[in-house]
Amino acid sequence: MDDKAIWLPALAMAGLTFVVWWRMYFMRVGQMKRDRIHPQKVATSAGAAALLTDSRAADNFRNLFELPLLFYVALVVADRIGLVDGIVLALAWLFVALRVLHSAIHVTYNKVMHRFMAYVAGGIALWGLWTYIGLALLRG
Repeated sequence: MDDKAIWLPALAMAGLTFVVWWRMYFMRVGQMKRDRIHPQKVATSAGAAALLTDSRAADNFRNLFELPLLFYVALVVADRIGLVDGIVLALAWLFVALRVLHSAIHVTYNKVMHRFMAYVAGGIALWGLWTYIGLALLRG
């Protein structure tokens, strides 16, 4: 198996983060133009919360720096210990797919229970990845 394959899910997650970042930018700038909000009025998170009514993309962007941080570290650990196999790659791609689903729900119709199910399923995939890596580390 190609050891570089471990970095493709990381690239996909970075791509997702980039897409959400652009969505956040266009949503915020669009509202600021429509509502004639001066940029200085949203210079703080409190100011932004008070004036910017649609925070879905910004909230999702922040989410992409929570659990995904553990995902990126898992990929580094898997690579460093030479554990790039079908199970690691399947769990990594499953996590990415579920994060894409989570983000798509979050920045569009934002049905909380749908988003929550995608979040939990992604968390289970991530914890499965870490369990697999942990067992490999303990086996030596």
